[in-house]
Amino acid sequence: MDHLDTLAVHAGRADFASLGVHTPPLDLSSTYPLPDVERGGDSYEALATGGTPIPGGSHVYARLWNPTVSRFEEALATLEAAEASVAFASGMAALTAAIVSHTVSIGHPHVVAVRPLYGGSDHMLASGLLGTQATFCGPDEVGAALRPETGLVIVETPANPTLELVDIAAVVAQANDVPVLVDNTFATPVLQQPLAHGATMSLHSATKYLGGHGDVVGGVIACGAESAAALRRVRAITGGILHPLGAYLLHRGLPTLPLRMRAQQETAAKIARRLLEHDAIAEVFYPGLHGDPTGLLARQQHGTGAMVSLRLRGGYDAAARVAASTRLFTHAVSLGGVDSLIQHPAALTHRPVAPEARPDADILRLSIGLEHVDDLFDDLRQALALTRDGKSTATTVH
Repeated sequence: MDHLDTLAVHAGRADFASLGVHTPPLDLSSTYPLPDVERGGDSYEALATGGTPIPGGSHVYARLWNPTVSRFEEALATLEAAEASVAFASGMAALTAAIVSHTVSIGHPHVVAVRPLYGGSDHMLASGLLGTQATFCGPDEVGAALRPETGLVIVETPANPTLELVDIAAVVAQANDVPVLVDNTFATPVLQQPLAHGATMSLHSATKYLGGHGDVVGGVIACGAESAAALRRVRAITGGILHPLGAYLLHRGLPTLPLRMRAQQETAAKIARRLLEHDAIAEVFYPGLHGDPTGLLARQQHGTGAMVSLRLRGGYDAAARVAASTRLFTHAVSLGGVDSLIQHPAALTHRPVAPEARPDADILRLSIGLEHVDDLFDDLRQALALTRDGKSTATTVH
């Protein structure tokens, strides 16, 4: 059973037969019975320090462990070909745990981050809120940015929002023995498995493609056993565990992930090619649109994905007008769901980013859903037509 489509359906279900269930069971317990004081104490110590449940012990408390969450973690680890995964209440909670566990808690407070990143990630690193210092750089500058106290290298590929592909193996080679975290949200395990290219951790905002229906917020990191223990320890201390209902919804969504991803990708590629010919568009950002000059679509990311970004000839005013004028595309942040979304990164997801690193104000980001390609393009075409009448009242992003 090594085909991803089959794994997506069956992963994380090893105990279903013994439980007598056919779908993921939902355990909403906040606390768990203790067999006795000694084993209860041993269970608490194991879980609070990042371990797993001991034989004959207890889950103790839902902040430490939950079986519904554990099954989702097992399933995601299988799809990422990882030893383990650790699930959190949000993607940002997952990133927080990764940073804390691999930097300040072990005396290596410096982070090297390859831009562009998701705006929330960039903002957290730039703020120094977690006691870290960040050096931002390009993908070829990682080695030069390292310090003796560097504890983590962070990269997102495809890049958000301009969708450049970053060579994971090349970043890992520059990082030497410093752990590398890859934000794999845009690609998903369907298209890319960062650990296979040497990354230490693969992070997902599970809210996006993994959930796929816009009804759950969560984050998850696939990694080796050692990193997983460190992440669970931080999660236990900070209380960042994914809610069981979220884990249930995410586990339920995994079987259709390969189908959704491929269908959305097919439509996105068609939309990107059509937009390339539109006279209101100055530039279209989409992997593979101009071939595969780096070879990364052949050896790293096996697909072009379902995100498209575009640059408007009319600048910010035109971009703002288009975002506010679509009918099928919902004007909203987030991505990866079955319905299509449109948003202005500079004004929204990347607003906290330093001005010199913020996306240009004439760029829009599209998350392509499962609607018919003709209907989506017709919607974009009618919105783009409005940029020609000169009636926009939008103002500049500050």
